[in-house]
Amino acid sequence: MASKKGGTVNSLHKVIMVGSGGVGKSALTLQFMYDEFVEDYEPTKADSYRKKVVLDGEDVQIDILDTAGQEDYAAIRDNYFRSGEGFLCVFSITEDESFQSSQEFREQILRVKNDDSIPFILVGNKSDLTERRQVSLKVAQDRAEAWKVPYVETSAKTRENVDKVFFDLMREIRARKSENEGSGGNAKAKSRGKKIKCTLL
Repeated sequence: MASKKGGTVNSLHKVIMVGSGGVGKSALTLQFMYDEFVEDYEPTKADSYRKKVVLDGEDVQIDILDTAGQEDYAAIRDNYFRSGEGFLCVFSITEDESFQSSQEFREQILRVKNDDSIPFILVGNKSDLTERRQVSLKVAQDRAEAWKVPYVETSAKTRENVDKVFFDLMREIRARKSENEGSGGNAKAKSRGKKIKCTLL
């Protein structure tokens, strides 16, 4: 189906990658952007990427901001969060501490956005390292359920579910935008926002 909104601001979806340092945010981003696995990528600052993709037959652009995980200034971090339309909150299944940190990232995002139905996916990365798993599937799924968000496990190395998390999030962002348009562009509509959440895998 052809894009009805070709070239309008609605066909650009702004995604923010959040999570502790070393969990694979950059590896996921680079795998999605360039189909390559970069094992030791040490970002010193946030990097921004843009890519044209076809989302359910519609040409769209995805704008990905890969935060470095250790932003020193709360104001800068808040600015990043303010600009985002959807969030991939990444932790490593091999590092419980990174899973615990996801709670803090979620709280910061909700504080800045003042909206608990913002498009958001909890991502457990490094699913290829099952023998080193510290965070069980059930524990992660329970947290996602409590937050009313999807939980997906990925591997930047094997590319498992990499496209899925970006495309699923774009679908949520798109649904959210059409919902906002339908209510005069001013929908904080928290109660209605929950209807667009995906079911857990």
